[in-house]
Amino acid sequence: MAKKKVEQRIFRPASQEAQDAETNIAVPQTQSVAYRLAFQDKDFLLREDLRPVRFQLELMKPEVFLDEAQIVSTFVFYGSARIPSPEDAQARIDAATTDQERRIAQNLAKKARYYEEARALARIAAQVPPNEAGCRHFVVCSGGGPSIMEAANRGAADVGAQSIGMNIVLPHEQCPNPYVTPELSFQFHYFALRKMHFLLRARALAIFPGGFGTFDEFFELLTLVQTGKMKPIPILLFGREFWNRVVDFDALVDEGVIAPTDVHLITWVETAQEAWDAVEAFYADAAAPGCD
Repeated sequence: MAKKKVEQRIFRPASQEAQDAETNIAVPQTQSVAYRLAFQDKDFLLREDLRPVRFQLELMKPEVFLDEAQIVSTFVFYGSARIPSPEDAQARIDAATTDQERRIAQNLAKKARYYEEARALARIAAQVPPNEAGCRHFVVCSGGGPSIMEAANRGAADVGAQSIGMNIVLPHEQCPNPYVTPELSFQFHYFALRKMHFLLRARALAIFPGGFGTFDEFFELLTLVQTGKMKPIPILLFGREFWNRVVDFDALVDEGVIAPTDVHLITWVETAQEAWDAVEAFYADAAAPGCD
């Protein structure tokens, strides 16, 4: 008797079913919204009571894509979307029309060096080779937007490496920066799930001067490590002068609302090399990275 091949799957794929569903004979029943396949019915998926399903989809999609890309760990970059690159800094000052605009543009220009530090750090991280199994570690990941985020993706692109961008839908028009690897460019609706994906694979994190969004991401990270929800990783804080001006960490200790040891969760750095040296020191005794 001839051997019969054991099929890997015996059900028709959903993609084929979806294609066939589009060719239904036009009768009143098939024209009703009730007849649409649930996963093809956009109006149904956007219903208020389908929010848990949308949460699950937004959690799963990047996870599936990153697993398929064999990305096991990431080096995440947080920072302002407003700090200019050094080549753009003077143009912003020149474009100012009021004293306040000029003062703000000058303050941002002083921080333009962090664009270059983020870019340089990303270049270093992006050159970590895959292991023997092809699994990738310390893959550069940013919020996918401009400024510090752009610098991170740009640094990876400088050395021909792929990088991740995790963008989010905002009321004003915006799009991913041009240096994000297209197949690793994700868009989120929920801030909470975006922040979760930033940290799921993070094995080091660089935080540059920033505003509300950076504060939100930074302090959630500190809270997760402080409370033991997340294991410690290198938390590299660039810009001591900026951060000590806008956040009085010592006052938090003096007021008793954080422990003295909590400030040691932060590693202060000013340059890309300092940051990378801190990462290497943190993992000095770690086993060679695997695929889990």
